[in-house]
Amino acid sequence: MFYFSFWPVAIVILIAVIKQVNEYERGVMFTLGKFTGIKGPGWRIVIPVFQRMQKVDIRTKAVDVPDQEAITKDNIPIRINAVIYYHIDNAEKAIIQVENFFWAMSQIAQTTMRNAVGETTLDELLQNREEISKHIRKVIDVASDPWGIKVESVELKDIIIPEDLKRTISKEAEAEREKRAVIIKADGDRIAATNLEAAARILQKTPGALHLRTLQTINDLSSDQSNTTVWMLPMEVLEAIKGLEQKLNK
Repeated sequence: MFYFSFWPVAIVILIAVIKQVNEYERGVMFTLGKFTGIKGPGWRIVIPVFQRMQKVDIRTKAVDVPDQEAITKDNIPIRINAVIYYHIDNAEKAIIQVENFFWAMSQIAQTTMRNAVGETTLDELLQNREEISKHIRKVIDVASDPWGIKVESVELKDIIIPEDLKRTISKEAEAEREKRAVIIKADGDRIAATNLEAAARILQKTPGALHLRTLQTINDLSSDQSNTTVWMLPMEVLEAIKGLEQKLNK
């Protein structure tokens, strides 16, 4: 009797299978087709036929979204690609709620990316790439939440525009640079003229200031190694000559 009482137990032990769940995995256990729990890291006993365990990798995954053809809000055709980083936050939902979460994430990423491009102009897409990436991440994260998936980030890699449009953008950028250069030069000339006018008024109102300025100019010219000789007349002599001309004209 003692031998036969342990015979069913021996049969169960013989047919049991030991499966290892690694630290970066979770085991989704099914018994007679029904979900019966999540198994953590370690050795787990699985009875064939009656039980099945499906392991899920919970490490961060990278989905390389291939080139997608899209049209921007201002009707410009472009090609764009991206990388999406996500991890499994709920192993039960990732197995039960979606057939193939990896393929599903790739598809929803492509659709969301095309929709996001259609809502923005080309200039906004080029200038606000980070903000658009955050918007795409938020949309995908909400859509994949029922699958137990957490989207960590979305990185837009390349934005490819037609060659003829590249030349047009280059010409526009060059014209804009020339425009800024002309404006900056005009502002500089205006400021210089204003400063010269103010300096002339100060020199005119201050006695002897113009004479001191003349002496400074002579000193600067004398330091220059040149064969040119400059003769400077005092302002008093010029004023005397001017007064004499006025008397002669009378």
